[in-house]
Amino acid sequence: MKATSADRHIIKYAMSQPYLEREEELDLAIRWKENDDQGARNRIAQAHMRLVIAMASKFRGFGLPLNDLIQEGYIGLLEAAARFDPGREVRFSTYAGWWIRASMQDYILRNWSIVRGGTSSSQKALFFNLRRLRAKLAQGDNRLSDQAIHQEIASALGVSLSDVQSMDARLSGNDASLQTPVAGRNGEGTEQLDMLESNEALPDEQVTSIIDGERWNGWLRDAMNRLNERESRIIKARRLTEDGATLEELGAELGISKERVRQIETRALEKLKLALTDKAPAASRYEMAY
Repeated sequence: MKATSADRHIIKYAMSQPYLEREEELDLAIRWKENDDQGARNRIAQAHMRLVIAMASKFRGFGLPLNDLIQEGYIGLLEAAARFDPGREVRFSTYAGWWIRASMQDYILRNWSIVRGGTSSSQKALFFNLRRLRAKLAQGDNRLSDQAIHQEIASALGVSLSDVQSMDARLSGNDASLQTPVAGRNGEGTEQLDMLESNEALPDEQVTSIIDGERWNGWLRDAMNRLNERESRIIKARRLTEDGATLEELGAELGISKERVRQIETRALEKLKLALTDKAPAASRYEMAY
């Protein structure tokens, strides 16, 4: 990816910033930490923009805009400046390098593909090292099969063979747009999106179904309150369970004949029908599921 005029401007600006001697860097870091001197923090960050540029150029192979990589790296640089402890006697560039790299890698993982990969440390190591390790192994012995190369990489990075194979497939392929034109059956132009059919109801139909279901459940609860204890027990056992009880089973349980159970059930259903019709007159137009 070629550098744009904006990229060249940022690079030129970064290269124009003066280097910091160790003593000056330490003094600025102490002023920032102890006195909350924003100017001191900014001077440290600006002096290390070269580090951001250099690291961004190493990640250009992922096809993302250099300017975006630099911006993400600068965010990591500011984070490093905010967290830097001058008392550890470590040069700021050594400490900042980790934050800059981590910020760029997170950005790449978020934007490299519309298909997201894992974000664990092992998955990140696999994502950013697979191509390099694959090329190195293939160069060392071009007789190695893909399976052998994948196994070597899995062992080197401490990940599973399936993870390596899956990541290699992702890195080797390109994202396909759902707007990609395809030939229709009648020769008419259509898009990939048009070929994806779903058997599910439309979103508005799903919402309507949920609302109607909640309304009917509420009506049914109110109607059930009109039944006496034995009627309610029979309806629940016969009609409101997955495996409805038989007339014989309920008769034995209640100590009555199965014909009596049937009579009580019929009477209870009539009560429910009247109660539901009172709640929703339109319901009488539908066949009740009893």
